Amino acid sequence: MALIFVTGNRHKFEEISEIAAKHGLKLEMRDLPCEEIQADELEEVASQSAVDACTLLGKPCFVEDAGLFVRAFRGFPGPYSSYVFRTIGNDGLLKLMANLNDRRAEFRSAVGYCKPNSKPIIFSGRVRGKIAPRARGSHGFGFDPIFVPSEGDGRTFAEVMVAEKNVISHRARAIKKFLKWYTQRRKAQR
Repeated sequence: MALIFVTGNRHKFEEISEIAAKHGLKLEMRDLPCEEIQADELEEVASQSAVDACTLLGKPCFVEDAGLFVRAFRGFPGPYSSYVFRTIGNDGLLKLMANLNDRRAEFRSAVGYCKPNSKPIIFSGRVRGKIAPRARGSHGFGFDPIFVPSEGDGRTFAEVMVAEKNVISHRARAIKKFLKWYTQRRKAQR
């Protein structure tokens, strides 16, 4: 039986499916008409989204929400990253940062799992890095072309293949915590 991942983002589904396969799990993508709340914390957004998705499906499922937190902007765009990306994109964010020396940033991810009549469980991950002076690379999505992880070799997330990104990314860290918990829970129930 497949684990249901509620998302409309095919890129996220592909990244997470690769990790799930290594845990012996198959994912099923469901794009549901869930309304995403606006909140200052990713964990709050993921929690409410997991509850809403579970209620619509009537089955256990999980969601993932991520954001880019730029230090010079006191964490902005953070949980509003999707909106900021859709409105000003990478070029707009780079223009806002044009004269800034402090380019430190981090990507954060929150995975929310919920089953019917239960409270959601949240798993978080993060990766530190910096904003590149210009967009580079053709892989990935969102702010990947302008984010250079500190643990990498100087390439942006958009310059690496999914398998490389999944070694250090915020999303991979959150999803690995979730899948470890999920598989241990399944073993205990057998």
